[in-house]
Amino acid sequence: MPPSEQSPSWLKVKDSSQKTYKKGLKQLFQEDPHRAHSFTFKESFALIDISKQWIDSDLLNAALEFAQEHHIDSLFKQVYMGSIFNKTESKEVLHTALRAEKNDTIVIHDESVIEKIDEVKKRIQLYSDGIRQGIIQGYSGKPFTDIVNIGIGGSDLGPHMVCDALRHFAQKNLNIHFVSNIDPTHISDTLSTCNPETTLFIIASKTFTTEETLANANAAKAWFLQSGGKDVSKHFVALSTNYEATAEFGIHPDRVFVFWDWIGGRFSLWSAIGLSIAISIGYDEFSNLLHGAYYMDMHMYNTPLKDNIPVILALIDIINTNCYSISTQAILPYDEYLRLLPSFLQQMLMESNGKYITKDGNRVQWQTSPIVWGQPGTDSQHSFFQLLHQGTQIVNAEFIICAQTHNPIADMHERLIANCFAQSAALMLGKSEQEVVIELQASGLSHQKIQELLPHKIFQGNRPSTTILLNELNPFTLGWLIALYEHRTFVQGILWDICSYDQWGVELGKQLAKQILPSIKDEYHSGHHDSSTTNLIEAYKAMNIRGH
Repeated sequence: MPPSEQSPSWLKVKDSSQKTYKKGLKQLFQEDPHRAHSFTFKESFALIDISKQWIDSDLLNAALEFAQEHHIDSLFKQVYMGSIFNKTESKEVLHTALRAEKNDTIVIHDESVIEKIDEVKKRIQLYSDGIRQGIIQGYSGKPFTDIVNIGIGGSDLGPHMVCDALRHFAQKNLNIHFVSNIDPTHISDTLSTCNPETTLFIIASKTFTTEETLANANAAKAWFLQSGGKDVSKHFVALSTNYEATAEFGIHPDRVFVFWDWIGGRFSLWSAIGLSIAISIGYDEFSNLLHGAYYMDMHMYNTPLKDNIPVILALIDIINTNCYSISTQAILPYDEYLRLLPSFLQQMLMESNGKYITKDGNRVQWQTSPIVWGQPGTDSQHSFFQLLHQGTQIVNAEFIICAQTHNPIADMHERLIANCFAQSAALMLGKSEQEVVIELQASGLSHQKIQELLPHKIFQGNRPSTTILLNELNPFTLGWLIALYEHRTFVQGILWDICSYDQWGVELGKQLAKQILPSIKDEYHSGHHDSSTTNLIEAYKAMNIRGH
């Protein structure tokens, strides 16, 4: 039973949540001197502090009972072993198999999934090693210096985020670029820094029909040929299953790396979609990324719900969304290497669980995915933290930081750590009227001025946050972190009773774009559109004519 008034266990969660909320975070800490330790998960390489969330033991136990009724553990094991879980598309959900051990057994249609994956992994290793060592070269016999990954959605966000996050481990003589936007500026700006003799293009599209990806791929091919490039087959590879279309484009079958229908785009960086990652950081480090994710997979698979990190974090998400009506979540990485993580998680969480239809096709009766957004600290402190501290909307904040830096300079990293910890403390503690008065009196202000400033300087506090502290950012810990969010997404979808692994919501805009394009391109084509769209098309044409 999803979180509705018909579920006794859910009513118990809601009742317990109201009692917890009335206490507030300060009182919760006062009542339990060991709260910080009781609500902290520890690994040898990471720590997750949930003590500043609006939870206590009674609420968490009630939520765990609710989760147990939904058979989270057994469902995950079924999905892991290859049961069809994406019901609307009749597909398995097996991105976890991409990082499984060789001796694992996962069979679909009498075929070993692990063997198929291993074959592609070996090809990725050989090819990425060849590029990095300069053995695989361009048409003029020069080694590649620039790798341009052309994709969109999961074929861009995942590998782009990982390559950026792990650039400390990257080979220095290789420049990795990512092109996704159909705006011609994106491909133009990228190609302006490249040499056709030494540029390799990776075209990432499972069907090789994605409009934005093919438009950019064709633009790259035209640039390559017009710039004197020869032998397209040496400079273009494809991550696809459509051998006919890739061959027609000019890509040799030996340079097509497959992945499968049971891998969703936003969960695909572990597959051939990660070719750019393997080229950038090397196959050994790419394997470490997979190992980190596998470590989290085994935690999710084997750990009882009460100690299961993704399950507990997902339950907190459910409580925040459905008990406390918190409709937004800020991802705040205090690490410049993780600057693209909020964008990556936006797709994972909102494309997965931004649904208002249940698995059975009914309208949901509760809120589903919160709006996910964010920006790295400390930049974010000077942009939107005002709203986090004193805004009218409560935001669930998630801080992510590393204990060690790859780039130590004086005490800068210690200052970063201090800012991160201070912000989470400030969100919880706030500043009382009495504290403000004492502070202003110490500054020598008059009584009248103190009264004028007083309401503006009070912070209510009691605003929830989670802190994830990694020992350091490396391929293993990044893989572990990404898989943590993947499994959290899975649990959310189960409890909200929605299908987390389809994305029909993106189709309508694509269909309408195809209908509108002829009217945009043809001066005399009007088409049948709504009046606003028609008006915008006419305005565009008028501006375009004047511009020429």
